[in-house]
Order: sequence, then structure tokens, then C-alpha cells
Amino acid sequence: MKSGRGVGPTDAAGGPARHLPVMLAEVLAHLAPKDAATYVDGTFGAGGYTRVILEAADCRVLGIDRDPTAITGGADLVLEAKGRLTLAEDRFANLDTLAENLGFAPLDGVVLDIGVSSMQLDQAERGFSFRRDGPLDMRMADHGPTAADLVAELPEEELAHVIYTLGEERLSRQIARAIVKARTEAPITRTAQLAEIVSRVVWAKPGEIHPATRTFQALRIAVNGELDELVSALAAAERALKPGGRLVVVTFHSLEDRIVKTFLSHRSKAPSSSRHLPQAEGPAPSFRLLSKGAVEAGPEEISANPRARSAKLRAAERTEAPAHGEGDLPGLRPAEMQRRGRR
Repeated sequence: MKSGRGVGPTDAAGGPARHLPVMLAEVLAHLAPKDAATYVDGTFGAGGYTRVILEAADCRVLGIDRDPTAITGGADLVLEAKGRLTLAEDRFANLDTLAENLGFAPLDGVVLDIGVSSMQLDQAERGFSFRRDGPLDMRMADHGPTAADLVAELPEEELAHVIYTLGEERLSRQIARAIVKARTEAPITRTAQLAEIVSRVVWAKPGEIHPATRTFQALRIAVNGELDELVSALAAAERALKPGGRLVVVTFHSLEDRIVKTFLSHRSKAPSSSRHLPQAEGPAPSFRLLSKGAVEAGPEEISANPRARSAKLRAAERTEAPAHGEGDLPGLRPAEMQRRGRR
């Protein structure tokens, strides 16, 4: 599970913030901001990436976040940027439409930092963390079903499947059974309640992650439709980037990284062919990979911030080829992933 969009103090978003973006140097190196260019920071958060992009070049940035508190918190940075920063409260899956409507398209770069932010984890009232008791909410926006709703309403088999598929939790069936039994006795409305229920089933050895980590991850992803959003955002970036434009994505767990890796691999390969067969038909590569594999945080950053240990960066540059289309994404949608992982 992603532990945060940063580490250490910074004055991002117009004032002291609690976190410096993870892999900041690597993100800037791959994004390569330039003057007179337009960029989208699809996960604005505390504004850390946006600030350094604006400092690196005389460019314009469109910051997107579906969390209204992030947009409100960025007001000072908007003023400081003097017309070079626009904020939009929306889903990053809509980044191509937003960029077009707000005069940013075509784009020179898109950066996405996937998952829940440290600020959200630190706010007990948001219900993201099992380490701070609060309402079992987990919504990144301020509308829609909460994690408490899912825990109260999902049938046992479906709840187990969500926990197994989105949390990669091998004890998903036992956890779902324990949750269903507990909810017959009293409503499960608090993070501490759920963490305690899961902890009775999952035993963690010293030094291992908290027993409830994977269950909380699964519920958060389900509540916010995060994997669907990521797939749509990658396709939106493909449509919005100009030739030579760059896509940089930082992920924090295997489900997200698998989607990004598969997407970029698919989009960067030419149609296969053989000297014994006619030339294969298919779309030309729409991206060129900027690194052979995932880029990881260096030992210094990991030492200063253990949260960076799980971060993986993947980046690619847009080619002249037309976008492939969002429908050409075999196996990446959560429903397809769930069918493959059903147990």
C-alpha cells in the first residue's frame, strides 16, 4: 500500500507541508520540464511535484485532485505561481478533457503519484489508517459509498474476493467470515474496530506489516475505484500528450505497478512479425520507454524515509503514432484481474 506522496518538510502548496515528494529528483529527471511547456500533475496532493516543476522551468501546470481539501490547500501556491498554475477538483482519469477545456492541451508532460497521500493517512477523520481510530470512511472525494458501507453490505464471498484480489491477502476468506460474524453483533463503523477484527485472524511476526494492512488497502482501492482510474488515466495521458511529451508514474504497490508496466510494455512494442509470415498488422508504438525497468529510490532517500522503499517509477516518451484507444487494454481492468484471480 502506498504510504505517502512525500517525506520530510517542505513548503509545498504555499506553506510548510509535512512531506517532500518521493523520488523527486528522479521524477524531474524523467519529466525534464522546459520553458513555455504545459504539464499535468494528476495527483496534486500537497503540491510538492507541482512546485518543483514550476521552479524548474517557466511553464504552466494543471494540478488535479479529487480531494477538495487538497485543492483548498493549494490556494496559496496558485497565487504565488502568478497565473502559471490552475487547480481542478476532478479525477485524473479526466486529465485529457480537463487539459483541453482549460487550454493546456496538447501536453508536454504528465506526472502521476498513485495511491493515498500521507496527509490523508495522518487525518484520523478520513478513516484511511488503522493506526489512528476514526470513522471507517476511506473516500478520497467527499461523496459515494464508504468503507463502512462495503463492510456492512457486501456478501461474505464478494467481500473475501475484494480482499484477496485488491489486497493480495491470502487469508481473505477467514477475514471476510470474521467481518460478517462481527457485523451481526454490532455495526463496524470505526477503523479500530475493523483492525481489531482482522488482527484476530492474521498473525504478524515482529517486523512484519500490520495484520490489517492488506485488508485496508483492498477496501480503499474498492471504495475509490483506484485501479480503474489508473487505467483510464494512462489512456487519457496517451491521448493528451504531444509527440515528445513525457509520462512519469510513481507507484507504491504491486497492483498499480503491474498495470503501469503492462500498459507501457504494450504501448511501446511494435506488432510482432516473422520472416516466415506476412508482416503483422497493428498500431505503431505510441510510447518509447525512458528506462529499461522500474526506477527505485536510492539508499539515501530510503534511509531518510522508509516509505520510499516500495516506490517504483516508470516513464515513457510519446511518439508520433496515434493513440491506441482505451479499449485496447487487455487484462488491465480490475474486473478482468478479478476473473483471473478468482478463488
